[in-house]
Amino acid sequence: MLRKKLFVIVVFLWSISPLLAITPLAAATASSAVVRLRPTEAEIDAAKYIRQYLLRNHYRKISVNDSLSQQIFKRYLDNLDGSRSCFVASEVENLQKFYGKRLGEEFLDGKTNAGFAIYNFFMRRAKEKMRLMKAAADTIKFNFSKLETIDLDRKADPWPKDRRELLDVWKKELKYQWLNLKYSGEPSTTIRATLGKSFTSRLNLLNREKPDDAFQAYIYAVTTSFDPHTSYFSPDEYKNFQINMSRSLEGIGATVQTEGENMVVNEIIPGGPAFKSNLLKKGDKIIGVGQGKNDEIIDVTAWRINDVVKKIRGRKDSIVRLKILPVNQGGRGPAKIVELRRDTVNLEEQAAKKSIILQNGQKIGVITIPSFYLDFEAQQKNTGHYNSTSRDVKRILSELNTEHVAGIVIDLRNNGGGSLEEAVKVTGLFIPSGPVVQVDNSRGENTVLVDEDSRELYTGPLAVLVNRYSASASEIFAAAIQDYGRGVIIGDRTFGKGTVQNIIKLSRPVTTKGKKPELGEITLTIAKFYRISGGSTQLKGVVPDIVIPSMIDTSTIGEDTYTSSLPWTTLSKADYQQTLDVSSEDIVVLFQKEQERSAKNPLYQAYMQDLNILDMMRKNKVVSLQDSVFKSEIETIKQIEKKWSQDADAANNTSTDLLLSESAGVVEDLAVLKSRQK
Repeated sequence: MLRKKLFVIVVFLWSISPLLAITPLAAATASSAVVRLRPTEAEIDAAKYIRQYLLRNHYRKISVNDSLSQQIFKRYLDNLDGSRSCFVASEVENLQKFYGKRLGEEFLDGKTNAGFAIYNFFMRRAKEKMRLMKAAADTIKFNFSKLETIDLDRKADPWPKDRRELLDVWKKELKYQWLNLKYSGEPSTTIRATLGKSFTSRLNLLNREKPDDAFQAYIYAVTTSFDPHTSYFSPDEYKNFQINMSRSLEGIGATVQTEGENMVVNEIIPGGPAFKSNLLKKGDKIIGVGQGKNDEIIDVTAWRINDVVKKIRGRKDSIVRLKILPVNQGGRGPAKIVELRRDTVNLEEQAAKKSIILQNGQKIGVITIPSFYLDFEAQQKNTGHYNSTSRDVKRILSELNTEHVAGIVIDLRNNGGGSLEEAVKVTGLFIPSGPVVQVDNSRGENTVLVDEDSRELYTGPLAVLVNRYSASASEIFAAAIQDYGRGVIIGDRTFGKGTVQNIIKLSRPVTTKGKKPELGEITLTIAKFYRISGGSTQLKGVVPDIVIPSMIDTSTIGEDTYTSSLPWTTLSKADYQQTLDVSSEDIVVLFQKEQERSAKNPLYQAYMQDLNILDMMRKNKVVSLQDSVFKSEIETIKQIEKKWSQDADAANNTSTDLLLSESAGVVEDLAVLKSRQK
């Protein structure tokens, strides 16, 4: 019955395809072979294990009912067709009728039949779109003086009501891509050919889809219905994950993840080429990859993640060129080319570093911590010399004390976390002994991690500089400093990742005859972090005492941008005594002084003015397709990006880092305030 119903839908839709009136492709489309993907035997087994771990061991206890089934369905369609440009409303309605409840029932049974059926239907629509986009790119003529707009964020929009409306979406997408290429430097004479080649490449990719692609897409919708950080790795994907975690492969020093059709930079590894160049940012979309200085840049939109990673990797000292859509541009053009020389990750570059800023004649020490790192293997061997954040910060504090600094800024911008043990130890360098963080696991057991060393290596004025990319272990450190009243937190609200994941290998019993044990791995959320004051760092993150905004688009970054994030909750307060080196009254005074100082700083005022312009453009997801207006917006974005790009990352060059300079001013104010209170 199901197969018949879907067949009726397909026939009906093709019967009205002449309305598209772009080019006569009906015969070619109708004659193309229909490939139905089915789960492999290994994937059937993997689905059963995934179901088991999600229901038994995940921190969030979810009952399998119609609500979960509908969540999976909605998330699945949003992932497949987030731009609302493949399905029409009637198709979505029919899919929901057939599969809305069935997904939950099959999940309980460890089955993926419905997930594969939806994916196969999506593949038909995606191929149809690519064929027609290719035909249009070859023939269509646009009127770029026409007053017309495109909505870049259509996830909250309804699906097109019919094929005519869908065609209008496609035409606007094509027009937008044309303008993007034009103002990214593509010669006007080659835009048509470049677009045609891109659509042909995507169609070829769709024709090479494998069962693994369908399985990964569906299981991702299932796991992220529990929370955004629980996910499944196929055996091949896990190999790439292990390579990324080892930091040892020669490449650019960045990890990537897929978001819809896009490949997005997930992490910039401290010490790698991308980190040292300051040209690539977390959140940048990679849309093309080229080898060497002159080879053609290949469009990698909608590629499998493993295939993109293979293109980016290469031998040491070779050059790779990435075509990216910068995250700071709010998802809109123009694209730009980033050239990187592949190299191994330099662990020394990953280490904490110090610098000194002169503020009104006072020395302000800066300790930049790119991540909370620890060489576990060397520590276990007790070699005496191993990479450790706490050891490096301890040494730096000794040096800064010798130099008689008036205060210290701990720079945790873009620090995505790392070793929990190191976060606790580094916190202990600034406080008397006491609790640092609470951990609540899936069994309801609460553990308090404590700094047991009563020595404080630094007792002077302290600030912690954070941004939206400061996450996990960084948030634990910043929260503890804030809860103890030990220092002032400055910058943007942090990411809000207050959960703990465990990697579990999925294996059949070794005794199973004739079957390989490898089924992939699942990263499973098993616990949640809580501040010693009782609130979780989850979702809300750490709110700064003094807000100094960065150029990061905070509307698209952070735990609260995910639809399945675990909620913010509270536990009982841990047993600790505040040091109150910075009281609430002190914060009020420091805030007022920062307002007065920044108001007199023309550079800061120019920065805020540009940031306001950029924020307004980001919030307006509707982009003009009129050439003159599009060009004006693009030029504005380019100028702002170029002007303030130095401030987008944790500073390599403190003389041009406006946010760090403002933070040093706050610490100097704190030093003066404390000297008067003595």
